[in-house]
Order: sequence, then structure tokens, then C-alpha cells
Amino acid sequence: MAGFQAVFKRVEQKYLLTEHQYTELRKRLDSYMTVDQYGETTICNIYYDTPTHLLVRRSMEKPIYKEKLRVRSYGTPKNEDSTVFVEVKKKFKGVVYKRRISMKLEESRRFTNGERVGVKNKQIENELLYFMKLYTGIAPAMYLSYDRIAMFGNEDPELRVTFDRNITYREEDLDLKSGSYGEKLLQDGRRIMEIKIANAMPLWLVHILDELEIRQASFSKYGSAFQQVCKDRKAKENENEKGKVTDCA
Repeated sequence: MAGFQAVFKRVEQKYLLTEHQYTELRKRLDSYMTVDQYGETTICNIYYDTPTHLLVRRSMEKPIYKEKLRVRSYGTPKNEDSTVFVEVKKKFKGVVYKRRISMKLEESRRFTNGERVGVKNKQIENELLYFMKLYTGIAPAMYLSYDRIAMFGNEDPELRVTFDRNITYREEDLDLKSGSYGEKLLQDGRRIMEIKIANAMPLWLVHILDELEIRQASFSKYGSAFQQVCKDRKAKENENEKGKVTDCA
């Protein structure tokens, strides 16, 4: 994926759509926006966290500042030389800041263990290494993938709208090369829409959302998957009458 953007600063708003809302919205957006050159793409992620899941727990508390680390690939990597992106995403008072660097999959394994691998952007490399040093014991915690369609504004290319479906997660086999399999997070037909804007949302989009009764929703893929894992784990423990205290308590 050539020409990737290494630094982001924008507002991201999320919405949970029914299949009907998605279909009607796409009809209206076609006059204002264009699907990017990649069409529908499977985005694969390994989320990193501490042994006590500090990052996802803090995120679910909805603080004014939160951050997370992930390794991302577009499609399943074919081999250790495939390109992936190591990125830190931070959110402060509703504004999202993202820093990321590209490297080979094999390099990302060494990099996330604290080793320098000779990337070009030293500033971002230092930020990421500092992040990993700050959180003791940080390690792969969850695989999460989804199929995404991304659109950009015809008049304002900085306006981005993405639609994610088939959100899949697992806590085991945390290797991007293993591909997309695991538990499903949403019912069939539901999609997560994100509107990413650098400035104010255009009025035509506001009117369309109002017409279709599409309301903003708070939704974190990693956070929701973690909550579901905890729910399933507790249910299993209750069924087995083990009574153990888990890291989800």
C-alpha cells in the first residue's frame, strides 16, 4: 500500500448501522463521495496490551485521554517480508492523533520487543518505542479484523467515511499470517460507520444522517470484543462452578 499517511489528526465519529440504513445511506453518498481505489479491504490488527489489560480497561472508562498500540496489515500477510504498520492511536478530548510507521512483518516482531529496525522516520520510531517502554509487559493481546469500504469526499478528500462489517476477534494464535477467523462481534447485516473529518462536517452530510435517523454511537471494536470475552469467560466459570477471580473482574 504505497503512499500511506504516517501522521493523522482528525475527529472520528462512529455510528452503528442496520443493513437498511447502510443501503439507503450508500445511495445518497454516491452523489458526494467516491469509494477509494482499494474497494472492500480486509484490515487485520494485533492489539497490544499489558497483562492486566490496562489499555482497554482505561479506554472503556471513557477518559478525556486514551491511547492504544496495534500492528496492522491490509489483507493477510503472505510471508515475513509483507508490509505491516505499527501504530499508536491517541484520543484527547474527541480529537484523534495517530502515528505509524511501515516495516516488514518480521521486523515488527523485533520492533515490538523494543529493538530498533532502521526505519526512516526516527521521531515516530522513538514515540512508539517510548510507548512500549512505558507500559510494562505490553504484548499481543487480541487479533481483530474486519472488511472495510472507505470513501472520500469529491470536493474535500480529507472527508472520509468508512463502513466495517464482519468484525472478527480472537485471543489465541496472535499472528497476522494466520488469517481472519474467530468469533463475530456483530450480528449479520450490522456495520460500524466512521466519519473522519479534519474540519466541520458538511451540511449535506448532516442532513442525510438526520433524514435516515442515523445517530452517533460510542463503540470500540477492541473494547467491545474484550467485554464479550469477559462475559463468555464468566459464563463458563459459573457453569463449571469454579468461582475463580478472572482478569475481567
